[in-house]
Order: sequence, then structure tokens, then C-alpha cells
Amino acid sequence: MFLLPEKLMSKKTQPPPEKQRPREHPLELLSSYSRLFIGYFFVFTFVIGWFEIPSSSMENTLLIGDHVLVNREQFAPPTKGLRTIMPYGEVHHGDVVVFLSPAQPELYLVKRIIGIPGDRIHLHQGAVYRDGVKLTESYVIHTGDAYAYRDEFPAVPAPDFDDSITDAWRIEMPQHVENGDIVVPPNCYFAMGDNRDVSRDSRYFGFVPRENLIGRPMMIYWSFESSESDYLQTGLSNRFRSFANTIIHFLDRTRWRRSFRVIR
Repeated sequence: MFLLPEKLMSKKTQPPPEKQRPREHPLELLSSYSRLFIGYFFVFTFVIGWFEIPSSSMENTLLIGDHVLVNREQFAPPTKGLRTIMPYGEVHHGDVVVFLSPAQPELYLVKRIIGIPGDRIHLHQGAVYRDGVKLTESYVIHTGDAYAYRDEFPAVPAPDFDDSITDAWRIEMPQHVENGDIVVPPNCYFAMGDNRDVSRDSRYFGFVPRENLIGRPMMIYWSFESSESDYLQTGLSNRFRSFANTIIHFLDRTRWRRSFRVIR
């Protein structure tokens, strides 16, 4: 095999000159970044929320220090024109939800839906019965001593010494009791924590109105070993120390195995 001198090569054998790509105008580049920013802002303002778990009421499903992504549109009223692209859905038994506390309107809570409108709920020896059927709840843990009001709800009247039970619920609860069951009214839900003995839930503050629902936790994106006291710190200096502690112990106190875990 031999090569022809370059001057004898046919023009047809010459590789075509590379076409230069037109340079993007600065205004076009700015427009692209603007659309990207607007899309990001829309998603993480109206569709996706970020929440931290500050208490043990949902252990072991959610631990103190879990940081979760919440689908804020899951239970929102469907918007005309967006129904086909937004993940709207109904509330089902067993859904883990984020909602505003009926007792403290500015407090976000995360619990599991046990009863939907029309359900008849009661507890016996700490086990939940819905419409007369005992529930099989593999996610539930019990970490406390026996307590009649909590474990035999609603058969045992609310005791005066328990300040966790709201005054409004003490008055309202008897109106919803029929034949030993609490009956969930329309547009309301009965929510309970998975750590049943420490959870302050619908047994203590009543039903969760539909309009209080914020969304459904989808995934743990980061988990950092923390305690409830870490979330009770107030003041700028305490917050700064907490932030510094997180930076220092980021590697050794991050629960790496919980990262990107889907919440069920």
C-alpha cells in the first residue's frame, strides 16, 4: 500500500471543511438561564417542599434528623389545565402526610393516615381496629408503658391530668363516638404516628381537616444523627453552634444508608 502525493489527490477525496457553529448571543444565553431558573423556582416553591424531622413520633419510618422531599401537589385541589401533568391524588389509608397541626396552625406535623371520612376507629390494648377489623401494621413500634386513654381510645375518657389533650378536642370528641368507635367526619382524617406510645396525634388534637394537608413525603435526601433537643435551640448563637456542629460532623454523623430512601 502506498500514498499518493497530496497534490495528486482528487478534490472529492478531500475531507469537507468543518462548519463553525454559530455563537450563542448573550441575550439568548440569558434567556435560557432565566427559563431554567423560573422552572427551578416553580418546582421547589409550589411542587416540592423540604422538611426536617424534629421528633421521634414516626420512628422507625422517619428518624430525628431525616431531611425529606415532600410532594406539595399530591393532595392539592386539581387546577384546570394542569391536571394532566401534575401528580394529583386522593388520600389513602396508610399514606404518610405532612400537615398543619389543628392545635397549632403554624406547626408542621408528619403522621400516617389511619382513618378517612366514614371510617370507624378504636384502639384496644394499643392495636388499631378500623370498621371492626384489627389492622396489621408492620411499621408500628411501642416504646412506652401502658396508658389507658391512649391504648383504649376512645373508650376511656380524656383524663384531666394530661395536658397534651387539647381543650377543644375534649369537648368535640364525644360528639363523634358511636358504639365505642370514633367516626371520621367528612373532609377530615384520623392521623397517628408510627411510634404509637410517644406520638401526639389525632387522639390528642382531633381530626385533621383536608385543608390542613401540605403534601406527601416522597424520599429522604439526607439524614443526620440528631436529637429533639437540637431542634429546640433558639437564638442566633445556638443556631450558629448547631450549624458549626453539622459542618464538623457531616461525614461521621450522616446516616448514609438512609440517603435517597423512598418513604412508605
